[in-house]
Amino acid sequence: MNPKILHNGVQEFIRENEETDIYRLLLQQSPFPGISCRELAEQIASRKKASDKLPSWYSAPAIYFPNKRNLEQSSSEATAAYKASLVQVHTIFDLTGGFGVDTYYFSKNAGEVVYWEADEQLAEIAAHNLKELGALNVSCHHGDGLSWLIEKKPVANLIYLDPSRRSRDSKRVFLLSECRPDVPAHLPVLLKAAAHILVKTSPLLDLQAGLRELQYVREIHIVAVANEVKEVLWLLEKGFKGKPVVHTINLLRAGEQKFSFTLSQEKPAAGNYSEPLTYLYEPNAAIMKSGGFHSLGKALGLPRLQLHSHLYTSTELVDFPGRGFRIRRTEPFSRSVMKMLAYDKANISIRNFPLSVAEIRKKFRIAEGGPLYLFFTKTDGAGLILIECEKI
Repeated sequence: MNPKILHNGVQEFIRENEETDIYRLLLQQSPFPGISCRELAEQIASRKKASDKLPSWYSAPAIYFPNKRNLEQSSSEATAAYKASLVQVHTIFDLTGGFGVDTYYFSKNAGEVVYWEADEQLAEIAAHNLKELGALNVSCHHGDGLSWLIEKKPVANLIYLDPSRRSRDSKRVFLLSECRPDVPAHLPVLLKAAAHILVKTSPLLDLQAGLRELQYVREIHIVAVANEVKEVLWLLEKGFKGKPVVHTINLLRAGEQKFSFTLSQEKPAAGNYSEPLTYLYEPNAAIMKSGGFHSLGKALGLPRLQLHSHLYTSTELVDFPGRGFRIRRTEPFSRSVMKMLAYDKANISIRNFPLSVAEIRKKFRIAEGGPLYLFFTKTDGAGLILIECEKI
């Protein structure tokens, strides 16, 4: 961390050059002694990237930004705020603090937060920014938080971990036991220090695989932002023996879509099926990740088109956690039908269908866009069909 970057004139330069060509800047001579053009370019690029993801950091004065990779790996403010809403306790240990976004939001709901980060420069950056943002109840430390826990044996109400999903040779890994730190292997130590553990994992981690590796899972939270799953959270409670509840959340500018169920209630082969009626519904990405399709249909009283199509239908409009469409027409899928309809432009989705979107566009010469939505799918009775819709 170069403290000269925090000087008022340098910060003003960074703000004023947000739209500057970074590559051209790298070829110029730095206007500030002791600061390279590469450092200036990194600050400008990272600050610009933070404008949507981290608006509080973007708008605050004297914020020091990390490199692009560290920024990409950090939580967004939206997901960090949701995470913090789950834990209102006195003391939290954040053992994998990173850029400090989660730490900052934990500090709003906790009396004390202890931050640990193995990367010395990142820990220094986070400590500075957290102070600038007014998180005065956070104590920041550089080092191995897990080793500190083992050696000093402190206690907290909750421990938070976001294990690195890269091995020591920088290869991407997915199983929890392959991540650093290895949470499953260290659960006994963690649960001696706190009765509750919150673990953030990759959106790609299979829920059943996670349950096989972890113990005492009370809740699983699948968090999506604008219909893209960003993280899966595992809340562990020491000694918990019940069935975990799965919470799906889709954070949108207009509000939130939430749906919860227990895995023990999900019966893949069960369900009510129907041909397309008046309205069609597509679950959001968090629900698609959860696999709670039977539970969703049962909770809302909606039939599905087919076991593996994951589309729902109704005669009356319902409030649905996903996208809703008014059906204009339904046709059996065939080359002759497609030739008759002769679509020039449409938004295309496939569900349990033998052709990809790209293949459909190429085969029937359908451009992307426009007000029409075409679903190519399969029903329980009619087989392959085309559903022409308009978005509600």
